[in-house]
Amino acid sequence: MSTSPLLVQKKATFSGHRDCVYTLERSSERNHFYSAGGDGVVAKWDINNPDNGELVVRVPNSIYAIKKIEGHEHLLIGQNFEGLHLIDLATKTEIRSLKITNSQIFDIQTSDKYIFAACGDGEVVVLELNTFKIITKIKHSDKSARTIAVNPLVNEFVVGYSDYYIRVFSLEDFSLQKEWKAHNNSVFSLNFSPDYKFLLSGSRDAHLKIWNPWNHYESVSDIAAHMYAINHAVFAPDGVHFASGSMDKSVKLWDTAEWKLLKVLDKSRHAGHATSVNKLLWLDSKTLVSTGDDKLIHLWEF
Repeated sequence: MSTSPLLVQKKATFSGHRDCVYTLERSSERNHFYSAGGDGVVAKWDINNPDNGELVVRVPNSIYAIKKIEGHEHLLIGQNFEGLHLIDLATKTEIRSLKITNSQIFDIQTSDKYIFAACGDGEVVVLELNTFKIITKIKHSDKSARTIAVNPLVNEFVVGYSDYYIRVFSLEDFSLQKEWKAHNNSVFSLNFSPDYKFLLSGSRDAHLKIWNPWNHYESVSDIAAHMYAINHAVFAPDGVHFASGSMDKSVKLWDTAEWKLLKVLDKSRHAGHATSVNKLLWLDSKTLVSTGDDKLIHLWEF
């Protein structure tokens, strides 16, 4: 483990959710972001005014996934056991909704043409972005599809499953390109580096793994990173660092050049989370947002 001169400061805490917070998403406004969770609430937050969260919408069921559509003031919401909702953020009204599954919606990602939803029944539902029509449902496992990452440079998207596999699909015809047993438990998180040179995976087996998308996804590094399940891991926008959040209640900051640990943000040392850390969001390369089962959202500045 390397020693880092990085200073870290908890700049703000946002409270207001009445249940576990499961997901975070950026806003088109620089100092704002969105959160959603077990209370079915989507909230908007201003980092300069943490005491006043703004209710965007409320749905009856838990929300595990939200996704801001690039170039539009529209937000996709995955309501568990019900389906997708498209919300106009300016008016806070629903534009469209579609029941796509009877199970959980664990992740939502988009490309320039499509919406991808990872579902608890193992399906990945593909919808046309402009029309909200279902194009296809991809099923290669009876276990949950948990996480999706899109690589536009090579026209592929990757999906992590609870059968321990990562599967690679074509963005053109949605055919299976490659699959391999990547972890020894469910794959909860997949994210490409900003330059798409690396794929980062996090698993219930508490390991972080780095793969090379340009060489048949060969293994680059395998890190025994946490004590318990890794719920999310994501690169900073400049690619210099990446962060991981775990059921062990900690957020860890890593160096990309050497895949080394730089900082541990936990309850005892930095007044971090008291329970499982579920989601992370980089607002910029020095500002990280974290949230979890303690219903709180923390803003960290490095």
